[in-house]
Amino acid sequence: MLESLRGIVQEVTAAKGFEAVLDIIVRRVKSVMSASICSVYLCDSQDGAYVLMATDGLNPDSVGRVRLQPREGLVGLVAARAEPVNLDNAEAHPNFAFFPETGEQSFNAFLGVPIIHHRTVLGVLIVQESNRRFDESEEAFLITVSAQLAGVIAHAEAVGDLARQLSPNKQDLSPDSEQIYSGLPSAPGIGIGQAVVITSPSSLEGVPRRASTDTVGELQRFRQALKTTKQDMRALNSSMAGKLSEEERELFDVYVRMLDDRSLGGEVIAAIKDGLTAQSAWSEVILDHVRQFESMEDPYFRERAADVRDLGRRVLSRLQQTDERRYEFTENVILVGEELTATAFTEVPVEMVRGIVSVEGSRNSHMAILGRAMGIPTIMGAVDLPWGEMDGKELVVDGYQGRMIVNPEETTREIYGQQLEDEKLLAADLEVLRDEPCVTEDQCHISLWVNTGLRIDTLMSIDRGAEGVGLYRTEIPFLLRDRFPSESEQVKEYREQLEMFSPRTVTMRTLDIGGDKALPYFPIEEDNPFLGWRGIRVTLDHPEIFLAQIRAMMRASEGLDNLSILLPMISNVSELDASLELVNRAYTELTEEDGYRLTKPKVGVMIEIPAAVYQVRELASRVDFLSVGTNDLTQYLLAVDRNNPRVADLYHTYHPALLQALKAIVNGAAEENTPVSVCGEMAGDPIGAVMLMGMGYRVLSMSAASLMRVKAMLRQITLREAQELLDAVIRFQDSSAVRAYLEDALDRPGLSVLFRPKTLH
Repeated sequence: MLESLRGIVQEVTAAKGFEAVLDIIVRRVKSVMSASICSVYLCDSQDGAYVLMATDGLNPDSVGRVRLQPREGLVGLVAARAEPVNLDNAEAHPNFAFFPETGEQSFNAFLGVPIIHHRTVLGVLIVQESNRRFDESEEAFLITVSAQLAGVIAHAEAVGDLARQLSPNKQDLSPDSEQIYSGLPSAPGIGIGQAVVITSPSSLEGVPRRASTDTVGELQRFRQALKTTKQDMRALNSSMAGKLSEEERELFDVYVRMLDDRSLGGEVIAAIKDGLTAQSAWSEVILDHVRQFESMEDPYFRERAADVRDLGRRVLSRLQQTDERRYEFTENVILVGEELTATAFTEVPVEMVRGIVSVEGSRNSHMAILGRAMGIPTIMGAVDLPWGEMDGKELVVDGYQGRMIVNPEETTREIYGQQLEDEKLLAADLEVLRDEPCVTEDQCHISLWVNTGLRIDTLMSIDRGAEGVGLYRTEIPFLLRDRFPSESEQVKEYREQLEMFSPRTVTMRTLDIGGDKALPYFPIEEDNPFLGWRGIRVTLDHPEIFLAQIRAMMRASEGLDNLSILLPMISNVSELDASLELVNRAYTELTEEDGYRLTKPKVGVMIEIPAAVYQVRELASRVDFLSVGTNDLTQYLLAVDRNNPRVADLYHTYHPALLQALKAIVNGAAEENTPVSVCGEMAGDPIGAVMLMGMGYRVLSMSAASLMRVKAMLRQITLREAQELLDAVIRFQDSSAVRAYLEDALDRPGLSVLFRPKTLH
C-alpha cells in the first residue's frame, strides 16, 4: 500500500483548497481499501461536535448537516478514545447511531481512526463495508493516512479554511476579515504595524503574493528575464557539447520551449495582466506546475517536477536581479518571513520595526534573542501563518501570548492600542531606576550587565545604566558580511564596543557559529547541527580564524584594559587547554613581537553543556571566570531542539533538573573561588532572576530591554525571600508547577506587572 499512500500524499500536496483535499482523501482511500464508504468527520471548535465534512458513499447532501456530539455514535467513540475502533458488526455495538439523512445502508464492517495533531483530536476518518472485517494492514494504512491528514487539517483550522467550511454563511469569513494565528511567544510586548515579508533569494515558496499597478513595467521585467534565461540555456547547451549526449542535451531545448508564450510564459503574462508582480506571477505558475508533476503516477513525469523547479529558480533569480524595489516601508513595520535571521535587519531600518514574526524557529532562536535585545515583540514558530500572503496587511503582534491578529477589527485595535500605551507608561515609570543600584531590600547587591551584538542594543544598554557587558556576540559582525572580516576590520568593531562601555568590562565571546548560526559564506551543512561542528569546535579546527579574532580583541583593548574573553561550547578540559594555549600565543606575539602594551585580559568559559556542569570545578580552576549560558544548557539538558516548534513546549526554563544544575554550577565555582555569572535569557526573566539570585549568582547579564524590569523586581524583594522560594520549588517534579508557584508567590502590587501583562478582555 506504500505506493498508494505516496500517490494520495502527492495528490493532496497538489490540491488547490481544503475542500479538494478532503475530496481526494475520501475518494482515494475508498478506492485503495475497496470500501463502500469513506468519510471524514471534523471537530467544530465552537461546540465540540463532529461534523461530516466529506464522504464518498453517503448522501452528499448530508455533508455539513450531520453533527455528532462528543461520545455520540461510533465516530464519537473513536474521538473520545483517541484510538481506532474496528468492528465487523457495527450495528450490535451500544454506541451505534443511525442517521437517515446520510442514506446509509446496512454496512456491518466499520473502521474508524482518530485524526490527531499535537495530542488534540481534530476529527475521525472512517471506512465502511458489508460482511467482512478490515484486517490489521488496512487498519495500519488508515492510521497512516490520518497522520498525513492531521497536519493539513491543523493548518486549515489555523488559517480559517475549516471555519469557512463549517460556517453556513461563508461570505462573512472573507480573507479581509480579522484572523488570529498562534506561534511561540519569544519576546514580550505589543507591536502594531504593516507586514513586510522578507524573502530568501531564489526561493519560489518565499515569494509573497504582491499586487502591482505597473503592468507594463512588470511585463517588461518578465520578458527581459525570459530572454536572459534563454540565452543562458543556449550557452549552457553549447558548452556541454562533447560532454553530454545529444539526448541529454535536449533538456536545455525543452527549457527554452517551456519559456515560450504558448507555454509557461503565456500563463505568467496572463497573471501579470491580472494585477500581479512578475515575481509573484512566475512563482504561482511554476509551483502550480510542480505540484501537478509531483502528483502524477508515472515516475518519469514525477521526476520532471525537479526540472520545472530548477527552471523556476533560474528565472526568479533573473527577476530578482532586475527588481529595483523589493520593499516599501511605513513608519511601523512588522517583519514577516519563513526563516528570519539577523541579516533581515539589513533589509529594513531597525528603528521602524515594531514586531517580528518568523515561521521557523523558537523563542531561543538567534532572531528571537535579537528581538528581546532590542525590545521588539517577537513570535517564532508561526507554522500555520500563510506568511506569503501577509505583505502589506495590518498586523498586531502579541509577544506575550504568541498571537498574531491579521486585519484587526476596530475593537481589537483599540484594546491592543491601550495595552501598548500601558507598556509605554510602565517603561516611563521604570526609567527613574536607571541610575539606581540593583540592591535588594536586605542590601544584597546584584550586578546587572547586558548582552549586546548590534549597535542599537549597545546604545540602549548604555542608556539604561548597564554595569558592564556580560556577552558581546562577535558573530553578528560576521553574519552581516559576505566574507570573513579582516583582523583590522574586527579591531575597529571591537574598539568601538570597548570604548563605548569603558571603563566597564566588556566580555567578548569568541566566534560562535554553527547550530542555528551559519555564515552565508561559510555554510555548515549537518544532519544534527546542534550536536555537530559549532562554537569552539569550529575555531579550534581553524586556528587562523581564532587567532585573528583574539589578536583583534586584544589590539582593540590597548589603553582601555576592559576586555574579557569568553570561550563558547567547551565540553572538555582538553578543548579549554588548547584554547588557552592559542590565547597565550596571541598575547605573546602582540606584546613581545609587535610591541603592543597590553594588560592580559581575563579569560572565561561558558557553561552550556551538561558535561561542563559535571566538570565545573576542573574548568573553573583553569580560568578567571565562568558564565552560564542557560539557553543551550536547557536545550542540551532536556534534549529539546530550541529551534523546533514541534517540541518547543518541552523547553522549560523552570525544569527542576535545570534548577538543580544551575545550583551545582554556582556551588562548584564557589569551591574554586571563581566568579560566575549568567548570560542566558533566564537572567532577563524577572522571576528567573529571583531564582538565580537565590542560588547565589551575583552577576546577571541580559538584553537591554529586560534590564529595568529585572532591576525593579530585585529591588522589591529580599535575598532571604528569594532563597526561601528556591528551597520551596527546587524539589518540585514539574516545571509548570514551579512557574505557577513562583507567580502566585510574587503576585502582589508592583511585582506582577513586571512579569504578567494586563489581561485583555
